[in-house]
Amino acid sequence: MFDFRPAPDTPKPEAYRQLCDAADALTAGEPDAVANMANVAALLWDFLPDLNWAGFYRLVEDELVLGPFVGRPACIRIPLGKGVCGAAASAGRTQLVEDVHSFPGHIACDAVTRSELVVPVIREGAVVAVIDLDSPVAARFDQADAEGIEALAAVLEKRI
Repeated sequence: MFDFRPAPDTPKPEAYRQLCDAADALTAGEPDAVANMANVAALLWDFLPDLNWAGFYRLVEDELVLGPFVGRPACIRIPLGKGVCGAAASAGRTQLVEDVHSFPGHIACDAVTRSELVVPVIREGAVVAVIDLDSPVAARFDQADAEGIEALAAVLEKRI
């Protein structure tokens, strides 16, 4: 049985270090990208409070395709450059959005989402996926969250 969940009072940088360590432990030596994304989506859900969606979109040809996640049903395909996920994938940069309703072209897969953090997973200079976190809380994510998920993306770059 795995129980990686940090204590509720764990400072954010330490919680993200523990998240990266847990993801590393669960994905090391496992060649199946889908299995690795599924376990990491579950870790994200356990580690991070105030989420309504946590998971992956994979870059397949010229669009993002839904990968493993935890949360409500989601959009299956997202064109590059569309919405927060498409913007992160096309720019190859983290998108930290305090209010999704003010983001031009936001795609509302779940009407309760208020803020979003999307981090590209980059392998050999190319985006292969994005890690997507949604919250019903406005301004839920900050720079520490972005840095923590960017560190996670680095752990996963060759495992998904």
